[in-house]
Amino acid sequence: MTPPPDIPPPNAHVERQRAAVPTDPGVYLYSDAAGNVLYVGKAKNLRKRVNSYFTKALNAKTHALVMRIANIDVFALTSEREALVFENTLIKRHRPPFNVMLRDDKSYPYIGVTIGDEYPRVIFTRERHRSGTRYFGPYSSAKRVRSTLDLLNRVFPYRPCEGPTPGRQSGIPCLDFHIERCAAPCIGNISKDDYRAVIDEVIQVLGGDARAVANRLTDEMKAASAALEFERAARLRNRIDDLTYIVQLQEAERPGTGSFDVIGAAVGPTSANVQLLQVREGALYDRRSHFLDNVEGLKNDTVLTQFLLEYYGPGRQIPPRIVVAANVVTELGRVDIGEELSREREAQVEIITAQRGEKRRLAELAMRNADHALAYDSIRERTRLERRAMALEELRDELGLESLPMRIECYDISNLQDEAPVAAMTVFEDARPKKDHYRKFAMRHPDGQDDFAMMAEVITRRFARMLDASEDPDADPSFSAMPDLVVIDGGKGQLGAAMEALATLGIERVSVCSLAKQEELVFLPGRPDPVVLKRDSPALHVLQRIRDEAHRFGLGYHRVKRSQGRHASVLDSLEGVGDARRRALLNFFGSPEKVLTATIEELEAVPGLPGKIARRIHEQLNRLGGNSPDMPDNRQLADASASPVSDDPAALDDADAAE
Repeated sequence: MTPPPDIPPPNAHVERQRAAVPTDPGVYLYSDAAGNVLYVGKAKNLRKRVNSYFTKALNAKTHALVMRIANIDVFALTSEREALVFENTLIKRHRPPFNVMLRDDKSYPYIGVTIGDEYPRVIFTRERHRSGTRYFGPYSSAKRVRSTLDLLNRVFPYRPCEGPTPGRQSGIPCLDFHIERCAAPCIGNISKDDYRAVIDEVIQVLGGDARAVANRLTDEMKAASAALEFERAARLRNRIDDLTYIVQLQEAERPGTGSFDVIGAAVGPTSANVQLLQVREGALYDRRSHFLDNVEGLKNDTVLTQFLLEYYGPGRQIPPRIVVAANVVTELGRVDIGEELSREREAQVEIITAQRGEKRRLAELAMRNADHALAYDSIRERTRLERRAMALEELRDELGLESLPMRIECYDISNLQDEAPVAAMTVFEDARPKKDHYRKFAMRHPDGQDDFAMMAEVITRRFARMLDASEDPDADPSFSAMPDLVVIDGGKGQLGAAMEALATLGIERVSVCSLAKQEELVFLPGRPDPVVLKRDSPALHVLQRIRDEAHRFGLGYHRVKRSQGRHASVLDSLEGVGDARRRALLNFFGSPEKVLTATIEELEAVPGLPGKIARRIHEQLNRLGGNSPDMPDNRQLADASASPVSDDPAALDDADAAE
């Protein structure tokens, strides 16, 4: 067994800070030289806890943390319970890299009813901040939300089209009208009052009261049957069945007094798994598995405490009781967590230790499944590591590289009819996407559809930034890193343009190849014939994945830039809108896209814009059809940028692209 690292050498500044740490309970924050928070912790005795990092042998993870500590901040509190709550708040605020974090930290799904619209919609959303929208949820999964929405639209004929007003301008209803999934307000088939009554019933059902709707549908079914309208009666019967299922889904998502969650955890060397069993009205309703990273050296109770506070955060439905295995959470921790979750739920929440009976059986089941999940994850990770190593070794051998290409960068040009040409840079490290290093470039000197010139431009800009970064300790790490392999999307021409740009900068020790579309041939500098990799080659799969990522990432940015230009031209064409009013609209809404989707009320709120002009603008925008294919809405743009590769990108613009 490898011995733990030695105690790190003292830092004079940190040593002085340690000497001044009080003995009160509270929280402590470790930061690096750049001021980034590395770790947030709590302690009953701050001085004792902080000094423990510097006065004993450490495991590898903690040693890596201590070696980066350049500053210590402490916040003294009056109790350990207060420290627990404040620690959780700081972790959520700073997202420190050495703290335990949930791998999947998406916001939770909701159903939104856009009651502020003239003809409201019923939508899937993960946001809860839009005014004029009433939210229901959160739901335990996106799949359940979509199932509920599908059933709702079978029962209630509300419009599914995008935008604040019905989208059809042709006078011909869409297919949804003919299959009885829309009342077609776009052609005046239903009055505003009748449509609003439909939405009121939707809200009633989502709020948990479906009796009035069920009674109305039942009466209509009986009347249709009495009138010998058997097809209509059958359709109404089906709608009643759908309504019953919706109610069951809603009740399952709304924990009652007979509901509780069971939590079991297993902690491994570097990751942990938490199993959450949802019991609703005495029956096991669902099981959810959550992995946590950065748990090296932590015990089961610490991991479980952090999970409970993070998982049952704002917006989450919290059951009245949460069951954990005996001896997993301390008595003090159990009470403190229960009090914190009670405040969040605004009702009593008990953390119960399972001593006997059915709850103990379920707690043991959760822990056993957590052990299994962790073991399987370890096997999967080992397989993934072996496959990645095999792919990198094959790339090295087939392309004649000096070393394994641990960092690969790919460049792609997105250009359509000379409009809004852009370039994308995607990065793989250890054969996996490193999405915080993705960058996008708006072309400064586009010369028609000359992909070669644009490829030379993006390579020049990227590697000039690398040369500048050698003298700047705070440089963007995505540009300061030297890639082991550069992949150019294209053939010999694009490869030649990239090599010429590198030669102009005096950069020679960078391996470069290009991957031609369709044939999937790999071209290398100075070699007349391409390298042909087998179709099932792991090396080819890595090249294809990073090339496809660059294409997806660049295409999404290209569509946004193209849409922005078209939306701006629409504003230029509006009657009654000159330079001053156009500036007022953009200052108020922030972008042309938001102007195009603005409601009458929002337009009337623009300072200096008369109500008559606001209404005229709204009418013109409706006639133009803001959601036509020529002017994609924000949802379409987001879908175009959605990544098929795991770990959604937090990609940043190249600083040059804003110019």
